[in-house]
Amino acid sequence: MKKRDIKILLVDDEPDILEIVGYNLSSEGYQVSTAKNGVEAIAKAKKELPHLIILDVMMPEMDGIEACERIRKIPELSEAVIAFLTARGEDYSQVAGFEAGADDYITKPIKPKVLVSKVKALLRRVKEEEKVEEESIVKVGDIVINRDEYKILSGKEEIILPRKEFELLSLLASRPGKVFKREDILDKVWGNEVIVGGRTIDVHIRKLREKIGDDHFKTVKGVGYKFVL
Repeated sequence: MKKRDIKILLVDDEPDILEIVGYNLSSEGYQVSTAKNGVEAIAKAKKELPHLIILDVMMPEMDGIEACERIRKIPELSEAVIAFLTARGEDYSQVAGFEAGADDYITKPIKPKVLVSKVKALLRRVKEEEKVEEESIVKVGDIVINRDEYKILSGKEEIILPRKEFELLSLLASRPGKVFKREDILDKVWGNEVIVGGRTIDVHIRKLREKIGDDHFKTVKGVGYKFVL
């Protein structure tokens, strides 16, 4: 996929950030649109179906956390990468962002060139080609994972998961009983070119336990996690 085909939605209530960051991303060749709050972000996301959404946390009318939660419920945006803009020291925002379905966070203030590099790393996750070595449909017990459509069936119930929760479940369920080390999970699900917080995996596992069932996920202390039937 070429840069000119990649769509980025930048959401912030500060005009300076929209102008400066938007200019730098547009100069790189990306299609950039902007929104000033969460309500406007949802409307534009539905209409434009961006590949990457960069969301500020604190905004009027609707904050970034709620906007992210609502966007993640839109099937057409299940593969969109979402990154939060957070001020330094706002650890609570980072945790809340991951719980809402975000893929990563960007700490403000950030130099435009550094942000462009970060965006390039995030966009590496937008995979255009299918992996031929992976089966598109995986069945484990009463759970069916459809990798092509990003859908989960548990019995007769369809479960829609945010992108990273889906990829984490898909990885663990690909080898039931195998213990996946934390560093391997970060590498395969988040990519080793991106630094994420140490609690990222724990937050996503907790959300999967709530949605899929606590009995399917076992913690191996000091090592990682495994999926069991």
